[in-house]
Amino acid sequence: MTTAHPTHHRPTRRTDDVRIDLNSDLGESFGRWELGDDAALLSIVTSANVACGFHAGDPTVLRTTCEQAVERGVAIGAQVGYRDLAGFGRRFIDVPPADLTNDVLYQIGALDAMARVAGDRVRYVKPHGALYNAIVHHEKQAAAVVEAVLAYDPGLPVMGLPGSRWLRLAEEAGLTVVREAFADRAYTPEGTLVPRGQPGAILHDATEIADRCLRIVRREPVAAVDGTAVPIEADSLCVHGDSPGAVDIARTVAARLGAAGVAVAPFTAVGAS
Repeated sequence: MTTAHPTHHRPTRRTDDVRIDLNSDLGESFGRWELGDDAALLSIVTSANVACGFHAGDPTVLRTTCEQAVERGVAIGAQVGYRDLAGFGRRFIDVPPADLTNDVLYQIGALDAMARVAGDRVRYVKPHGALYNAIVHHEKQAAAVVEAVLAYDPGLPVMGLPGSRWLRLAEEAGLTVVREAFADRAYTPEGTLVPRGQPGAILHDATEIADRCLRIVRREPVAAVDGTAVPIEADSLCVHGDSPGAVDIARTVAARLGAAGVAVAPFTAVGAS
């Protein structure tokens, strides 16, 4: 898998021999506070971006989520973020690069312990929230996250936005990169995500979202928030687990893709090794 490049001239592809990963952010409950329906989503998605305790999740939630993922054959990914429980990891923090590297190492290691006890291991790394958005352009923080993955396990794939500094630096460092598209988020004309605080940033119509996902799989452009046609390359599609109607959205997307002959499957192997 490689970092995406502009695809304006790529032909539409048939979907009867295509496979795509469907991922969701899970394990984000904390103590008595519950967020999302992880059990239901794990019966639909093929990869789980599991919180690692910094932006959400506690040890019991992390272990339970990993156990449920293993039971259902869902790949476990470490969703690393800023140390920001109060802000759910959606606030930018100007962390010194060395500290950020160690924060990411700590999170991967914590989740990997839970995954191994459950019978598998962490299969990939995906940044969360503000960190995800920052390293689209923030060179030093992107490099710090790359350094953490290299130090922990250079065989771990990393997931992110096509064209981001994060994926470019990761690819240059020899990591396998996984391009991600968002099922339920609006795009800018530049192919980045519309900030959550802006109108139209989050999509809610399950049928509309499923149709857009099929367009992405077919390599057809999708409409940006201003109506501009934007080409999006993707190896994986994300449905946010905390979005209203997330289960219905994920189920509708999976059904729409399946009806078009698209195989929904994890991009990485699942099972202890």
